[in-house]
Amino acid sequence: MNIVNSIEKLFRETFHEEPLLFRSPGRVNLIGEHTDYNMGYVLPAAIDKAIYFAVTPRNDQECRLHSLDMNDMHVCSVNNPVPSEKGWPNYLMGVVDQLNKLNYRINGFNCVFGGDIPIGAGMSSSAAIEAGLAFALNNMFGLNIEKLELVKLAQRAENTFVGVKCGIMDQFINIFGNRDNVLRIDCRSLEYKYYPFAFDNISIVLFDTCVSHSLASSEYNKRREECGEGIKIIKNKYPECHYLRDVSVEILDEFRNSLDPIIYKRCKYVIEENNRLLKACVELEKGDLKSFGVYMNSTHEGLSKDYEVSCAELDFLAESVRNNSHVYGSRMMGGGFGGCTINLIDGEYTEEVRQELTEKYRQKFKIDLKTYITRISTGTGLITIQQDGSN
Repeated sequence: MNIVNSIEKLFRETFHEEPLLFRSPGRVNLIGEHTDYNMGYVLPAAIDKAIYFAVTPRNDQECRLHSLDMNDMHVCSVNNPVPSEKGWPNYLMGVVDQLNKLNYRINGFNCVFGGDIPIGAGMSSSAAIEAGLAFALNNMFGLNIEKLELVKLAQRAENTFVGVKCGIMDQFINIFGNRDNVLRIDCRSLEYKYYPFAFDNISIVLFDTCVSHSLASSEYNKRREECGEGIKIIKNKYPECHYLRDVSVEILDEFRNSLDPIIYKRCKYVIEENNRLLKACVELEKGDLKSFGVYMNSTHEGLSKDYEVSCAELDFLAESVRNNSHVYGSRMMGGGFGGCTINLIDGEYTEEVRQELTEKYRQKFKIDLKTYITRISTGTGLITIQQDGSN
């Protein structure tokens, strides 16, 4: 039984009603890492792994939330959502809390949800839950909230109720994702543009290191501070440069000797990454995936050497496929210090590459590599039970 059927079945058994069904995808980010909080560009895509919701409105103010994956129920009031020590309900209640703050009046509701987005693999299951529920409640209660406002609402739910200071990329691509396209988002203006990514013979493959180093959270915050320190100094001379995305390579070079060497490297990476992304988009318009992959490889080098957020396991995975003619590009994806590499691989050779890399990784680190093969799909939407969940 597939996930959609399982969720609908559990909903019927629990609430004895016919639910509305929604699909809310995970995401990958092809290029543009650590650029979001520097108000630069990102290039994500929605994928075929998703969270699914079954929902109905209630006649009272009670929210009954049931997690299929956790096999757990949580009950709360729509009028006064309070953070739960369980953790998982907060991603849902944060959305209700934001609707209250925006003075949208809704009744309580019944909800069963679950999915196949791997937890901790960097495909943003949290944004899929938040944006997915926001979309579902907007649809079910006829709130008429515009798509971009749903994105901002879902982001604030994570920032304020869950307490994670994420950027806007994950919720944005969740709502705006489009089949056979990646989405270039300007994280400052929130302008966006679709670029074609309809390569039938290409697999988007995530190789999961299955490690998470303790440095991840503290070093992430430190990188944000280092970028802030760099732009503060540059802005003294160039007041028009509000963020690193405003700084050219030539301007940065003027500060090579006056900036702390580490701060210089951090700024250099971010500026070059924004430039790489814009050039990579041009290659996609040409349909040149090989050139696009070269930029992905350069991103990994920058993240490893200049931004220093990689680790031995991520570097090993990226370097092991660097000279493989069947792999177009490979880089670490996400905050760093563990998680996955994202790889563009000739579909005919995906299994061959997977087997070879799995064996090399096991020999080197004594860890079994996990592999996730994805394809680009649409953003959040209403589905019917006859659909396969990827439409």
